[in-house]
Amino acid sequence: MYRTHNCGELRMSHEGTEVILSGWVQKSRDLGGLTFVDLRDRYGITQLVFNMDENEDLTSKARKLGREFVIKATGIVRERSSKNAKRETGDIEIDVTALEILNVAKTPPFTIDDDTDGGEELRMTYRYLDLRRTPLQRNLIFRSQLAIETRKYLSDQGFIEVETPSLIKSTPEGARDFVVPSRMNPGEFYALPQSPQTFKQILMVGGLDKYFQIVKCYRDEDLRADRQPEFTQIDCEMSFVTRDQILDTFEGLTKSLFKSMLDIELEDFPKMSYDEAMERYGSDKPDVRFGMEFVDFSSIAKGKGFPVFDSAEFVAGICAKGISETYSNKDIKKLTEWLQRPQIGCKGLVYVKVNGNGTFKSSVGKFYSDEELAKWVKLAGAEPGDMMLLLCGEKEKTQKQLNELRLEMGRRLGLMDPKVFKPLWVIDFPLLEWDEDSERFHAMHHPFTAPKKEDEQRMLNGDHETMKALRADAYDLVINGSEIGGGSVRIHDRDLQSKNFDLLGFTKEEAEAQFGFLLGAFEYGAPPHGGIAFGFDRLNAVMNGQNSIRDFIAFPKNTSGRDMMIDAPSPVSQAQLDELSLNLQEKEQTDKC
Repeated sequence: MYRTHNCGELRMSHEGTEVILSGWVQKSRDLGGLTFVDLRDRYGITQLVFNMDENEDLTSKARKLGREFVIKATGIVRERSSKNAKRETGDIEIDVTALEILNVAKTPPFTIDDDTDGGEELRMTYRYLDLRRTPLQRNLIFRSQLAIETRKYLSDQGFIEVETPSLIKSTPEGARDFVVPSRMNPGEFYALPQSPQTFKQILMVGGLDKYFQIVKCYRDEDLRADRQPEFTQIDCEMSFVTRDQILDTFEGLTKSLFKSMLDIELEDFPKMSYDEAMERYGSDKPDVRFGMEFVDFSSIAKGKGFPVFDSAEFVAGICAKGISETYSNKDIKKLTEWLQRPQIGCKGLVYVKVNGNGTFKSSVGKFYSDEELAKWVKLAGAEPGDMMLLLCGEKEKTQKQLNELRLEMGRRLGLMDPKVFKPLWVIDFPLLEWDEDSERFHAMHHPFTAPKKEDEQRMLNGDHETMKALRADAYDLVINGSEIGGGSVRIHDRDLQSKNFDLLGFTKEEAEAQFGFLLGAFEYGAPPHGGIAFGFDRLNAVMNGQNSIRDFIAFPKNTSGRDMMIDAPSPVSQAQLDELSLNLQEKEQTDKC
């Protein structure tokens, strides 16, 4: 037997009991005649004690233990004389009577501790060591429990879990596909799914009514902290439902998960249109934990002789509460330099401080009288002690820049409490986006999203400008500025789906070649249906108040898409390439010679 108990469960109630523990050596301390060893496993840490006066050989053996040695210790549970209130096993220790070294270990390249000294690349290279740390184990345990709770809720709601294929057909819409060559079909390729979208719609045509899957998806796109080439979705679809029925179902799922996992009761989720979100926050995933909503100053700031504003399409700003006295010129300069970085691209920043005595201090004071600045203050709802920050330029670009400024001020002023959760539904997205470079429409969500019911005829009969104004029956779930999930009511009529393919630039032949199976299925009685997909990795991170999803994935890739531990991707042998017929052109040239 390797253990009778784990390293996190022994208490004073076990005093006098002989136990066997196994685990890794966290650290050891030699204090004269006594040697203390902290033994760690997934469940916690227990202190082992070796007494030189009682057993010299055993204590000498203990003193040779290195960090991360794997050991088995037998001994008697006793009360600690110096208790550790920060540790669940801190009231007891084990008086060791037998010690067995199960495996020696090299000194690890970083400390296996909550606050490690290892950088991210180093920890990803030695992921098997990083996984021993409590924060990562806690994250993966949370992820496991979240998946279980998700399955419980959806099963209770009548959903059926169905696995869909991982080798599918490449499609031109969306992100780049990862492609897989077929040995048995030379020159042809599978693609790894970006989502199970068409398959779950086929399941609705097949009469399954309610489907879900916790599924791996793949996208060959540039990476960042909240994006990986392979990621996990809670993927769902329902038949005979309206948009609001879908939202109610998955608002219920979200509330249930927060209650079961965090014991947090979420209030009902407000709904906000895409247009309103852009006007108020400059983002379709606004963080509504704090205010600082946009104020449009265009009508009162332009035409007053300040050429920067006068020549701008749009002048807008935010009001930061209570910082006019504490935010120095040096702070404003640093903030301006932050905005001028290429990632944001602002040319400058205008500020107006409302002093405690009601006077104003502004970077554009020579262009505007106090009476004019007072109108700005009234429009923004500013009070003594507040500071207004203004940007200008093309409307869409300025909205995006002002959104970045708002979020940065929220961070700097500590307004983003990670323990506060503010979810909302963003609805009524545009159906199509016009791309000037390719001179064609792209789907805002995906090609299977239905227009709002009242826009269907306009879609079938409208002109180019009408198409730009079409609204989708689409929705995103946003929590604390992160898009947690997105979905839509789907098109279930062949003619309407064919029209959407036309608008997206597909020829009839291309549409048939890519999606003929789906169009054909619609001819056999497709029910009205819709669904949603939650980013499972991101949901884990947001629920734990973290920005990066990597620490909620057991074996993540780095920002270059590499697995540092196994060193993938990597070259394959010429024999493998030959089997996959990936050098056909070279063979043809050789044959000709």
